[in-house]
Amino acid sequence: MIAYVNGIVEDIAEDNVVLDVNGLGYNIKISADTASRLPGIGEPVKLYTYTCVREDAFLLYGFLTRSDLEIFKKLITVNGIGPKGGLAILSVMDGDDLRFAILSGDVKAISKAPGIGSKTAQRVILDLKDKISYDDTMIEKEISATVSGNSFKADTPQKKEAIEALISLGYGQTESTKAVNAIEGIENMDSGAILKAALKKMF
Repeated sequence: MIAYVNGIVEDIAEDNVVLDVNGLGYNIKISADTASRLPGIGEPVKLYTYTCVREDAFLLYGFLTRSDLEIFKKLITVNGIGPKGGLAILSVMDGDDLRFAILSGDVKAISKAPGIGSKTAQRVILDLKDKISYDDTMIEKEISATVSGNSFKADTPQKKEAIEALISLGYGQTESTKAVNAIEGIENMDSGAILKAALKKMF
């Protein structure tokens, strides 16, 4: 119904922002990740919105990018994931990280969201794995270096060993692969050096 709201930030909370649009204040539900990326009070911002109409409420959910809005709309089609659950998941990871987690089957990363257990996370992966479109080249690059089933497709043995070591230390597949792929000059490093550099990025 309402495609987007373009206004001035009046107030920000962890799960809500008030936008002043020509003197009219809009309460818009947001994720914690969105809240952390909003400009300051008094600054202009454009939020792409999803409208939820219930018998007792008319709610707007806002996102900084169309990409995040689209993954939210897919999330809430999953049985057991309503708008509240969708925001919870997008509070612990952004839309691109979620796409990556879904493709790599990273149940652990998704189940970090409050109120989202491992069974629900598995349902998200099962329902959405074939419905995700990867437009971001960095995401495509990371996907090519992550897992297929239980076997890693890291492009070097050193990367593979470092990713497996991170997972054995308790990190998820998504964050382990992203940390390793973010290391500069990795071509000349052995697995031990890659592991140390990746651990630095974790903290």
